[in-house]
Amino acid sequence: MEENIVGMLATSKAGHDKDSVYVIIREDGEYIFAADGKGRTVERPKRKNRKHVQLIKKKRMPESENGFNDLEIKRVIKEYLKEREERDV
Repeated sequence: MEENIVGMLATSKAGHDKDSVYVIIREDGEYIFAADGKGRTVERPKRKNRKHVQLIKKKRMPESENGFNDLEIKRVIKEYLKEREERDV
């Protein structure tokens, strides 16, 4: 995978959350920690195996000096889903 994937959007490829979109907020070895701003907040991120996520290279969320913010994560994911829907129509 990429050398620095923190801030990138990713889609879950496996598990009960398959096809969910997340923002990667931290990486640790073979695992990434992802948040969607709703059910999985920055304080309670989802731990996923790297091989179970598909990176979305078209969109990246810059990390501020305070770290990630749940409202910003929700906004970025909503924008991406809207763009994807418009492309598919």
